[in-house]
Amino acid sequence: MKEDYITFALAKGRLARTTMGFLRQIGITCAEMEDPDTRKLVFTNDDLGVRFFLSKPSDVPTFVEYGAADLGVAGKDTLMEEGRRLYEVLDLGVGKCRMCVCGPAAAAERLQHHEMIRVATKYPVIAKDYFRNKKHQTVEIIKLNGSVELGPIVGLSDVIVDIVETGSTLRENGLVVLEEVCDISAKLVVNQVSMKMKQERISAIIEDLKRVVCEEKNQGNL
Repeated sequence: MKEDYITFALAKGRLARTTMGFLRQIGITCAEMEDPDTRKLVFTNDDLGVRFFLSKPSDVPTFVEYGAADLGVAGKDTLMEEGRRLYEVLDLGVGKCRMCVCGPAAAAERLQHHEMIRVATKYPVIAKDYFRNKKHQTVEIIKLNGSVELGPIVGLSDVIVDIVETGSTLRENGLVVLEEVCDISAKLVVNQVSMKMKQERISAIIEDLKRVVCEEKNQGNL
């Protein structure tokens, strides 16, 4: 990709659409991305000197760290789990949720007494850090890729560590939030080298997006 382009890596789906909505407000658009039937992987606006590509959310930090993208937008959960070297420059205030320890209400006592327990999660790095460095509790972590709520239900684990938005899935399966690990929202991240080499353009984008996010908050949209 040409060095004079600014390249964005966006997570497929709602987060990409929301990010493009913010970018449109600061004059950054890409008509190619408006075609719902397109099978293109890279989208370009040559007039503005910007490029975009969509990827799995977990891959966005990797593309940004290694310089395939100058900027990216990913959830804080993804950034914590991947642990990539990049600059986290702006909270976009969208995709808000919580990372929590959840399970049957009876598991609360085992957490309070720091007993040895099994933890099922899609986020083993986050779970390990929380129990080891914040709670100082020894646990066995089991990585799952699907519905982690099944862990306590079928006896695989005592609790789970997972993202909670409304909590409806937990309630439907007889589980509750036992402890909160951290708040989660979407973050704008920047490649460390790009921040130096393309400092003027990237800083302008960051400042413009800060203004948009602030306006959205003032209007009660975030």
